[in-house]
Amino acid sequence: MTARAQRRGERHEGGGATAPTIHDVARDAGVSIKTVSRVVNDDPAVRPATQVRVLRSIEALGYRPNPLARSLRTGRDEAIGLVVESIGDPFFAAMTEAVEEAVREAGQFLIVASAGSSADEERAVVLGLLRRSVGGLVIVPCLLDYARARLPIGAGGVPVVFADRPAPGLGADSVTVDNLAGVRQATAHLIANGHRRIAFVGMGLDRFPLRDRVAGYRATLGAAGIPYDDDLVVSHARDRLEPSSPLGKVLSLADPATAVIAANAVASIEVVSELHRTGRTDVAFVSFDDFPIADSLTPPVTVVRQDPALVGRTATDLLLRRMRGEAGRPRRVQLPTLFLPRGSGEIPPPKRASRTRTRTRREERPR
Repeated sequence: MTARAQRRGERHEGGGATAPTIHDVARDAGVSIKTVSRVVNDDPAVRPATQVRVLRSIEALGYRPNPLARSLRTGRDEAIGLVVESIGDPFFAAMTEAVEEAVREAGQFLIVASAGSSADEERAVVLGLLRRSVGGLVIVPCLLDYARARLPIGAGGVPVVFADRPAPGLGADSVTVDNLAGVRQATAHLIANGHRRIAFVGMGLDRFPLRDRVAGYRATLGAAGIPYDDDLVVSHARDRLEPSSPLGKVLSLADPATAVIAANAVASIEVVSELHRTGRTDVAFVSFDDFPIADSLTPPVTVVRQDPALVGRTATDLLLRRMRGEAGRPRRVQLPTLFLPRGSGEIPPPKRASRTRTRTRREERPR
């Protein structure tokens, strides 16, 4: 057993738990208490090698600076940290604006950070916010497994609320939308308008919440007696769709898609661009999530609207309650979606394609 592990074990003897102190960090890193304080307060005069050693001890011991003491020293209120997948995503941009407004009304300020492109980057972002003694966190979990990350957040640590996606296995509040109900309504709407070849296009379809949206799409097809076809469920990259894109493939199948559901606003913008670029305005289209100018296109885009501002405000309200000492079991808030038929989702299947398939079947009959 290492000295560090032994000290940690001593703190937990008898079932008790004593939070590590600045003295523990200083002893573990082999520096003075003043040096630890300077690292915690981001003093640029600390030598890089010393800073790395102290930060490693802070993480290994699970030390968290006292935010109240720091607030008294600096004369500043605690900040709230917000971690989102991408500021460029219309959904997260609107959510961030709502969180910032709610935080400002509470007399605090917001630090916003993107999660990065890997679990390690996401962990580093969260740890960076914790080292700045944020009083609470609103996190959109992306790639990091928070249940195994052993971060000092949630019960017994820094208050946290997960937004748009839950963090299974971690006891913390979460705010999501009813993804299943929304996509079921979109799929059923297209079926009611005569479509049986309905594509589902998105990015990262194996991750929540898109995984739930695919599940809802599949269940609705099954309930209508329509076979599920893997060829119609495709992913696309973040960059612009090209003629060889997944969308192009589903429209060029022997039995092509006559309707498309886009998994989110980012996918929807790409799909609309591709449909108009190729002149395929005969394809019905429904977007899960509204996006700028969706109602100004020709035809206007039918959408499943979720309210990112409401997600942000609700998450911030829950967080502020926890920061003020409210106890109780973790809350799971699920917000409804709103279906808005505007025109693009009401386009019927092309009659010409239907006649062609009928004629082909007749020609193939034995004489």
